[in-house]
Amino acid sequence: MSIIEAQAPLHEAHRDNHTHRDVNGGWLRPAVFGAMDGLVSNLALMTGVAGGAVSSQTIVVTGLAGLAAGAFSMAAGEYTSVASQRELVQAELDVERRQLRKHPIDEMEELAALYVSRGVEPALAREVAMQLSRDPEQALEIHAREELGIDPDDLPSPMVAAVSSFGSFALGALLPLLPYLLGATALWPAVLLALLGLFGCGALVARVTARGWWFSGLRQLLLGGAAAAVTYGLGMAFDAVL
Repeated sequence: MSIIEAQAPLHEAHRDNHTHRDVNGGWLRPAVFGAMDGLVSNLALMTGVAGGAVSSQTIVVTGLAGLAAGAFSMAAGEYTSVASQRELVQAELDVERRQLRKHPIDEMEELAALYVSRGVEPALAREVAMQLSRDPEQALEIHAREELGIDPDDLPSPMVAAVSSFGSFALGALLPLLPYLLGATALWPAVLLALLGLFGCGALVARVTARGWWFSGLRQLLLGGAAAAVTYGLGMAFDAVL
């Protein structure tokens, strides 16, 4: 058996195992941020109102209003943010496209110099840059990656970001409401379910980011619990003043 034949299975195994998760799709950050924000903000809002010794019906109405307002606000904010970022990238790509059309030699030399700075021999760097510059679209993609650090074919979608943010915020904000919607009249079931949800979200994020699940879950639980405790105390203080 030749060396090439012996190494072929190793190459195939490396190819099959050497895959990466999507880090530029535009859905992960708004989904995670939306779920956390929905849980923390609605839990804090509800506990703050509950600290004022109001009825459970008032707490439910407050939670539903917080869910709707927060979900629409998050979706609108994410859509505007990602759309603006995408428009900025497109504008920079247009600038680079014009430069490639007006000054192709200068752009090729610029690319060759970049490869030289990374350790490629000057003659080889120039040859590689010359070959890559033959296709204008390929040259644009390479310049965008090397100079701007972006992939023109993998830009985040504003709609994906908005939908992810809206849905995740609504799901997160719904957790503290569930006990009340199911007939609970006390605050502690809502707080307990929300804190469990925060820990679960943190642990789930750890599976994506390869961080310790217990650390990530406990961090989110403590942050959310602290926010709820502070707003509950403020609610009690305002109720005592009024």
